[in-house]
Amino acid sequence: GGDHTITYPILQALAAKHGPVGLVHVDAHTDTGDTALGEKIYHGSPFRRCVEEGLLDCGRVVQIGIRGSSYDPDPNKYCREKGFRVVLAEECWMKSLEPLMREVREQMGDRPVYISFDIDGLDPAYAPGTGTPEIAGLTPAQALEIIRGCKGLNIVGCDLVEVAPMYDASGNTALLGANLLFEMLCVLPGVKTL
Repeated sequence: GGDHTITYPILQALAAKHGPVGLVHVDAHTDTGDTALGEKIYHGSPFRRCVEEGLLDCGRVVQIGIRGSSYDPDPNKYCREKGFRVVLAEECWMKSLEPLMREVREQMGDRPVYISFDIDGLDPAYAPGTGTPEIAGLTPAQALEIIRGCKGLNIVGCDLVEVAPMYDASGNTALLGANLLFEMLCVLPGVKTL
């Protein structure tokens, strides 16, 4: 739960301990906006603020599931210019993400990595309880492939954000979110699984 703004202070604390960290970011949106209604800190800007403060190792940032309408003809330009790998949702449609996650593990290496998972990275057919749903997103099985694909990385923290109970009439979004958080706990370093 909570909006994606929460990731910003978490990454400030982690960078103070580890230096700039890598990021596996699952989301419909890049969250690299500059301002909204005159505010520089909001749920669509945390990763721009993190870049500005040197909290991210930009060559080790991957954003998966990006899609949706935009006010800009090239909405991912900022990310590409900063060295992020942007994996559009349409690149994920109807296929396993295990090959992608092999590449991500190689990209991240053995240095510290943070996982930030916005529930709107998933298609609203599976996770309708969020404030900014975008059609044609990832499936729950692909979400598991991403998270399980992070096993073995030097994960120093993780979050799951943007679950909005008031829009979650069936409770399916909360159920999915809780299961994805459990999966994140299972891939933390030192956790033994069967």
